[in-house]
Amino acid sequence: MVSLCPQVAFMTLTLFPIRLLFAAFMMLLAWPLALVASLGPAEKEPEQPPALWRRLVGVLLKAIMRAMWFAGGFHRVAVKGRQALPSEAAILTLAPHSSYFDAIPVTMTMSSVVMKAESRDIPIWGTLIRYIRPVFVSRSDQDSRRKTVEEIRSRAQSGGKWPQIMIFPEGTCTNRTCLITFKPGAFIPGVPVQPVVLRYPNRLDTITWTWQGPGALEILWLTLCQFHNRVEIEFLPVYSPSAEERINPALYASNVRRVMAKALGVSVTDYTFEDCQLALAGGQLRLPTDSCLLEFARLVRSLGLRPEKLEKDLDKYSENAKMRRGEKVGLGEFAACLQVPVSAALEDMFALFEEGCGEMDLREYVIALSVVCRPSRTLDTIRLAFKASRARMYGTPGDGSIDEDHLSRILRSALGVAELPVTGLFQAIDDKEKGRITFADFESFAELNPDFAEEYLYPDWEPLHGGTQTPVTPMPNGFCTDFSPESSDLGMQPRHRKLE
Repeated sequence: MVSLCPQVAFMTLTLFPIRLLFAAFMMLLAWPLALVASLGPAEKEPEQPPALWRRLVGVLLKAIMRAMWFAGGFHRVAVKGRQALPSEAAILTLAPHSSYFDAIPVTMTMSSVVMKAESRDIPIWGTLIRYIRPVFVSRSDQDSRRKTVEEIRSRAQSGGKWPQIMIFPEGTCTNRTCLITFKPGAFIPGVPVQPVVLRYPNRLDTITWTWQGPGALEILWLTLCQFHNRVEIEFLPVYSPSAEERINPALYASNVRRVMAKALGVSVTDYTFEDCQLALAGGQLRLPTDSCLLEFARLVRSLGLRPEKLEKDLDKYSENAKMRRGEKVGLGEFAACLQVPVSAALEDMFALFEEGCGEMDLREYVIALSVVCRPSRTLDTIRLAFKASRARMYGTPGDGSIDEDHLSRILRSALGVAELPVTGLFQAIDDKEKGRITFADFESFAELNPDFAEEYLYPDWEPLHGGTQTPVTPMPNGFCTDFSPESSDLGMQPRHRKLE
């Protein structure tokens, strides 16, 4: 990058402002056309066949959008394969999703997309979005997920009357080194889909926009400073689901993902966007590289347990654990507590907490589950460990205080590690040398020392999100080490155990 600095500086002063102004002009030019063509109720089924003037507007908008991308350096968009007709495949599944430049195939096909409802209120851009008849998802509507699925199913089963829906089943941006777990929304209708793979074979990657690395504006600046940007769009053969896949959207999604991964020449990983949220959470207890909580979160999903629903049951689980007062449970009792049958996935989860005697402490499961459900709310997890529905899981019935050993167990469970030095932290909190601390003591100390974990618990550890240390093997932009495909295949044995 250092050798390119003079080029970037030159392009910033010359090409970048011209391209930016031209792109803005193209959007302004497209706005009145999209405004006229999008008039009328959005939920009304499009007329068949479209009026001549609507077809003309569509051609003009595609030409304007193509000119905008051309001005941005995407001089040639290589297209392989044939786009299926809406009657052949109502849904296009596109991956990998790595950048807002993935809008290129959307504007080329004028397919509908699934996006946030707030997007329609963005000036100019919102009008362009409404033209392609998107499926809007409202965060404020508790029933939005169900309504979105019903809308996708209704359009997909309309016999080609609606525009094709282009869905990014990964649900977030990745760095294109592998395909993460596909969300099932595109596959619930059980209709044929056409997989579409996207490549950016550029010598210098200025496209990728993920959790780590350059921000959105920097990505735009660096890309517009490149004289030429390459992009390839490949339409794969239509994938028709089997009878089993039609009734099992997760299986359908997994099989389509493997077809797309093979075409891309990359691996698949069974981690999800939620796992990376857990790894990069901004709470005071940031996960170290040897944490088993990512494996725990994957197993929670594989058991069919949804973290957003489990969060509501945390108090129930903690009360159950509190009533046992440290009494160990076997695999059968653990299954009964979770209300799931004994399976290989449950055995793997049990092994994460098993203490070498065929039993586990249910309290450790409750703490780990709290971290997975609320990764950024450190104090909520610690409070839950100190208390459980007005009682204590680890503390004494009187004041709810705990000793150093119990604090060690709590923090080991919250971080998903087998060993953790807590003596220094406990002594710093217990400044009056009482030998026990309360949650109020812990909370006051955490407020005065927000970086207590890095200072006392793992000053030499490398957090999953990189921290200030340099990883032994530099990772591509946007994926942390524990998300490598080799470490996440389903059916593998757990790589980490709570107690070795």
